[in-house]
Amino acid sequence: MSCASFFPVAALLGCSTAGEIANDGVDDDCCVITAVHWQAGVPFCAITQLTSMDDSDAAGRRLADALNQHPLGGVLLLGQGVDINGSALVQGLIANLTAKVPVMGGLAGDGTAFSQTLVLSNEGIASNTIVAMAIAPEITVGHGSFGGWQPFGPARRVTRSVGNVLYELDGEQALDVYKNYLGEYAAQLPSSGLLFPFEMLGQDHQAMGVVRTILGMNEDDGSLILAGDILDDGYLRLMHASNDALIEGAEAAAHAAQILVTPADQSLGILVSCVGRKLVMGSRIDEEIEAVADVFGQRVTLAGFYSYGEISPFVSSTECKLHNQTMTITTLSEPQT
Repeated sequence: MSCASFFPVAALLGCSTAGEIANDGVDDDCCVITAVHWQAGVPFCAITQLTSMDDSDAAGRRLADALNQHPLGGVLLLGQGVDINGSALVQGLIANLTAKVPVMGGLAGDGTAFSQTLVLSNEGIASNTIVAMAIAPEITVGHGSFGGWQPFGPARRVTRSVGNVLYELDGEQALDVYKNYLGEYAAQLPSSGLLFPFEMLGQDHQAMGVVRTILGMNEDDGSLILAGDILDDGYLRLMHASNDALIEGAEAAAHAAQILVTPADQSLGILVSCVGRKLVMGSRIDEEIEAVADVFGQRVTLAGFYSYGEISPFVSSTECKLHNQTMTITTLSEPQT
């Protein structure tokens, strides 16, 4: 029987993953179902289909147009993980929202295959669906995000890019530059790109707090396809991480998100972390979830997934960005009456 059979009036949203997160840690090739009941009622979900990667901005705007018809305290967004410009999707959504609210969520995963991802909505399961849930104003929303990656090597200037496709760094083909840095890992591209993401820097070489993952490459024109837009005339620098640094990053994200968790109420903690972190940590991946659980304690139920892109505001604001290689945490609490 389907979820709709058990919960016929529920709002359904979910996606395929690169690893499933629950209270007891991380699993692969399983299904995690979390049922949430709010006194505020059944939330509204806006649904649209993405026709192409170039449709990403417009898809976000279509979702916003539908969401604007409902009271908003926040938005939970799930989208396909391949053939999409995640940052354009987020930008289009925010540009058309009439309410300035936090937007959280992530892009679906497909293990490390980067072939086909799936999104679940009340319309069924499809590879080109994007769903956005309106979080009612009565719900208290907390959020936190942190990476834990460290930069290495020189910053390289972006000399040619279009949207999320990187063609040249310092006048050289981006793929050639990237392969030279990766050495023996170059033979394992694109999956090995998850181990060495880019840090985005402004024109003044200052870090922007945004990391970009490599989702694909084109041998014919020497380009790299990143998970989100690249700053024209900005700089990119490679990053790497240690297990301890990633675990500390997850803990920092939990501390930021738990500020608004009411101790007396049961809350939901939605964890969206990057498949790249999972590859780096290997058998220690459960420690990332354990660090979050230790911060929250028993009053927060955990659910989430490893993704191809994480959507969250920066810690100190509601300004939302597409992140990569980041642990993002959303807490949802409904004060009891």
